[in-house]
Amino acid sequence: MTIDPTTLAAILAMAVITYLTRIAGIFLVGRLALSGRAKAAFDAIPPAVLVAVIAPTALATGWPETLAALLTAVAATRLPLLATIAVGVASVVLLRMIAG
Repeated sequence: MTIDPTTLAAILAMAVITYLTRIAGIFLVGRLALSGRAKAAFDAIPPAVLVAVIAPTALATGWPETLAALLTAVAATRLPLLATIAVGVASVVLLRMIAG
């Protein structure tokens, strides 16, 4: 197997750029003094990204996954993270067994 030098260069360039954007975010966040609405907006980013990643899969695969996502979302409002993950995994496994 041979690797095309152009392809390798493109992969390495993408890796470097990705790393730089991630590390720049860490350094920049430490210099920002957020309060009020700006802090609330930044605090809302991780859950919003998580929902944006999970929702298409949960809604496009079938009723067991959709119901499991709903049960997990409800559990997330009441339980700690590890318990929420356990509820999500268990509910999707049980609902898939019921479905078929």
